[in-house]
Order: sequence, then C-alpha cells, then structure tokens
Amino acid sequence: MLQFPQNVPISAIERSFLLEGHTSNSSFIVTFYEHIPFHFAFFLEHSPAIIMLKPDESVNPEGGHTRMPHQFPVPAPRSSTLLWWQRGVLYHIYPRSFQDSNGDGVGDVQGIITRLDYLSWLGVDVLWLSPIFPSPMIDGGYDLADYCTVDPLFGDLATFVQLLEQAHRRGLKVLLDFVPNHTSDVHPWFMEARAGRTSCKREWYIWHDPAPDGGPPNNWESYFGGPAWTFDQHTGQYYLHQFDDRMPELNWRNPEVRTAMYGVMRFWLDLGVDGLRVDVPWLLIKDEQFRDNPINPDWKAGDLPWTRQIRLYSEDRPEVHEVVREMQAVIDSYAERVLIGETYLPLPRLLRYYGERLQGMHFPFNFHLILLSEWNAQAIRQAVEAYEAALPVGAWPNWVLGNHDQPRLVSRLGWQAARVATMLLLTLRGTPTWYYGDELGMQDVPIPDHLAQDPQGKRQPGFGRDPARTPMQWDDGPNAGFCLPNVEPWLPLAADSQKMNAAAEQEDARSHLSLTRALLSLRRRTPALTSGSYHTLESGSECCFVYLREQGEQHLMVALNCSVQEQVVKVPEVGQGRLLLSTYLDREGPVNLAALALRSQEGCIIEIEEFHML
Repeated sequence: MLQFPQNVPISAIERSFLLEGHTSNSSFIVTFYEHIPFHFAFFLEHSPAIIMLKPDESVNPEGGHTRMPHQFPVPAPRSSTLLWWQRGVLYHIYPRSFQDSNGDGVGDVQGIITRLDYLSWLGVDVLWLSPIFPSPMIDGGYDLADYCTVDPLFGDLATFVQLLEQAHRRGLKVLLDFVPNHTSDVHPWFMEARAGRTSCKREWYIWHDPAPDGGPPNNWESYFGGPAWTFDQHTGQYYLHQFDDRMPELNWRNPEVRTAMYGVMRFWLDLGVDGLRVDVPWLLIKDEQFRDNPINPDWKAGDLPWTRQIRLYSEDRPEVHEVVREMQAVIDSYAERVLIGETYLPLPRLLRYYGERLQGMHFPFNFHLILLSEWNAQAIRQAVEAYEAALPVGAWPNWVLGNHDQPRLVSRLGWQAARVATMLLLTLRGTPTWYYGDELGMQDVPIPDHLAQDPQGKRQPGFGRDPARTPMQWDDGPNAGFCLPNVEPWLPLAADSQKMNAAAEQEDARSHLSLTRALLSLRRRTPALTSGSYHTLESGSECCFVYLREQGEQHLMVALNCSVQEQVVKVPEVGQGRLLLSTYLDREGPVNLAALALRSQEGCIIEIEEFHML
C-alpha cells in the first residue's frame, strides 16, 4: 500500500514536486509532473523501480511522511573500460569571447588554436564550441544562414580543420553545436519557402493560416517574449518561431527536412568532429493540431516570462524521440562519436532522451544542479540522489554547473561556495561540463543597454545572457589579453580583470584556477573518481553532503560543508583517512573521520586507508 502524508488529486497539480513516502517494506520518492501521461515513483532502498499512476487518480494516505534511505549506493559501470566521453571533462567555449586573433575584437577559431596549450595544461579533455557557422548574429550564431561552413567572423573551414588537427594532436576532442530547430530568416531555405505557397521549400518550415480574427493561429509564446508567430504579408500566412522572429522553425515532420539535417551531421562528422551537442532537441516536434498551451495558474510577476504558459503542445511531443533515435543512428554509423542534448526538462521527461534501450542521446545534459533554487547540502543531496535513482539501467550520468545561458557560478553562489561547487562537479559520478572562465572565478559583467547584444535581454530586461558571455581574462594587460589594446572587445571586460586573470592565477598556489587544475588532475589519475561507484554517507551534519567514490581497492570520501559555519563530520564507521585535497588548498595528511572539522564552505577529498565495509 502506498502511503503519503496527504490526499493528492494528481490532475490538480500544476507544478512538479517531490513527495516522500513508504510501503510496508520500502521507502521511495514520487515525482509528480504536470500534463504528462504518467507520474513516476522511484523506489530507492533496493534497485530503482517505477510505478505509473494514471492522471486524474487520487493517492489516498494511510501513513505518514518518512525520510529517504540514509545510504544510497550506485554501482560502478559493469565495463572496466570507459569511452572517452565518459572519462573526460567537457570545456564549453563561447568562441566570440575566448580569444581574438585578427584584431576585430571578436574571438575566432585561430584564437582558440593559440590557446590549446593552456587547455591541455588545465587538464580538460573535450572542447565544445558554441556556433561558428555563418549567421546574422541576431542570437549569438544560433540563427544559422548556412550549416556547412564557418562564418568569416570566426575564420574559414580550413582554419577549423587546423583546429581539429591541433586539438587531436594534443589528445583533445572537439564537439560542435548542432542547431536543428530553426534557421535564420536569411537562410536560402527560408527565403525560398517564403517566396510563395507553392515553393518546393514551403513545407520545410511551419506555416499556418490566421485565426478567424486574423491573429496568430494559437496562443503559443516565444521564449524571447511576445507571440511565437509572425505574419508574412507576401503569402498571407503565419510562420512559427519560438525564439526571435528572425529565427523561423523547421518542420521536422517533413522527411525532406530530416534527410537534409542528417546530411549536415554527416558533413561535420566526415570532417573529423568528435560529436555534436544538439540545441533544444525537445522543441523539434510540435502538436500536429496546434492546440493552445494551458496557462500556468501559478505564474506571477517576476517569474521567468516564458513560464507563463505550460508549454504542453509547443514542445516535448512524444514523436520527438523517433527523431532522436534517427540522430543517434547517424552518430553510431561513425566510430567513437558522441551525441549530447540540451534538455531543460523535468527529470522523468529528461531521462526519456536517453532513448528506449539507450538508443537516444549518449547523454542529455542534466541541469538540475545549475537550476537549484537553494544551494544547501540537503537540496544538493536530493538532486543527486533523485537523478542517480532515476537513471535508466546502463545510462551514463552527467553534471553541469555553468553555461552561456545562465549566470556565472561565482555570481550565483559567491566565492567560497563556488569552490565547493567545483569540487562537487569534479567528484560526482559521470561526465562534468565546465564553462570557460569559471576556472578563474569570472563573474557576470553588467552590460550597459547600448552595448547589449542578446535579443532575450533586449526584449525582457533583467533576463539577458550577455553578462555571462564576456571575454576571457588572460592577463593584466589592456583588454586582458583577449584582443589588442587599441581594439574595443565585442562585450565589455570585467572591472577586476587586471587582478583576476589566467596569468595571475597561475602564479597563485591557492587561486581558483589552481584549485580547478588540482581537482582535474586528481580526477584524471584516480579511477574511483572517473569510473567508481557512488554511495551517500550520513555525516551527522545537515549542512554537509558526504559521499564515497569507490573503484576496486580505492575508496575516496568527499565531504562538502555547504554552510558558512564550521561543521564536524562524523563517519567513524568508514575507517582511517588521509586528506588529499581541501578547497582551501592549505592542508593534507591524516584526519580523524570520527570528528572531521570542516571550515566555513570547505570541501575535502579524503582517501580511506583502512576501509571498513559498510
């Protein structure tokens, strides 16, 4: 008998949330999500299982609230040999902001080549580049005018091939963004499509007649604000765009579009690219009937504008998983390539992008840490355990703490907490993704209105993404070494760039850069961190998140104090320990696990020398 703290009519739930409960012999968490066919209950005490509750049912209580199990073990992978994308650390480069090589104030491909030695020194393994394709740059290159070459702003195809060769020579892999949902309105496909209703490319995009009143066909809204439809005067129909009106959406129900886009994938894979990160894959298929999205009754002023609607019909339709399978088939026709998906979705829906029998993405990005509303030990633990419990059998986990769409790590959490978060990211099970400059502790930079580039920020003040996209801070010279002193960079640099930069931090043994590099080095040479099992520990402190990573005879304990007060972690049952690394970078050696003192916002990695089986 399922037991809950209160009666919950599932059909009335408008926002996702967790309930904890128990049966007579097992504890579990149930996650409810609005407007999806089933709601999932994950049993955590033994092997994860799923219960499916039909919508409009009620769950009647016969008992009280219980905690999750204290210890939640996740086994190591069955295979001792991991693939490169499982072992490695991804480093996300925003090309416009990494390094300018030709004096125009904009980063470029040649600039990335000049910094490959730094990336090798840092210890990352995989470079993921945001779009470098021809574009009017309405949305930072995500409005493509050509899929199969390089924008002159960034260089040319020959220079990109040189980047591939130079990166591979250093043992670095290279991933590109793949933007299949939309093109620029100046892409030849769309220009032909809007030439007339009988154009051979007309059905490559999503068109619809006006509503009876002449307005848009339905109530769908753009992520950038306003209707998701724009009227084309010449042909008398609306076209769909869930971002800027200059970014029309492709019709993925059309087989010709699929064939063309899979050809784009093969073009870059044939060139030697090691994999693709798929932009907004959950948007590819829309409701065939174009039904109105429900209004979110919980939305209030100040909430994210794009959450005003429950985007039930405009995205994440069931048919999208057929498309994902087809993309994976393209990737799998090449040796040792990877397919990654951007997936801002609730957990059960995100996990579907691994595909049935893992025939989908190698991994859909897991943003649940980056989106935590509260940064504390219990919230972090719950996010980690819920994700680990829900992963399909054999699926590989991943974690993200920064990207070009979110405020920077230090700006979100503060200096010391960001150091703890760095240790968390690089010691959890799975593949971590790192955002350029976060290794320096770069912060968001206020951008004056007249210098703003991001269309989202221009339309929705306060929600712009430019502050997290500013130029990399290389040294203490003019323009921080990003571009020539007499050149204006495309976005302003941080005011603290003379003190906070890669050159200065390389000389500081306790800098954020030194910590990041030490963690990357430890991760690379430690099997327990790259491929080991995960096991939560009870520490005696609600302010600390403590877990074990184990591989063979190697046992590492990670203890993270997420509070500003000193905490004492008590895990005497584990054994004797030796401190390998502190986020303070000032101590090591034997420690007492019966009473391990952690300073304010300190994280520690401890090798268990005399391990006691739990």
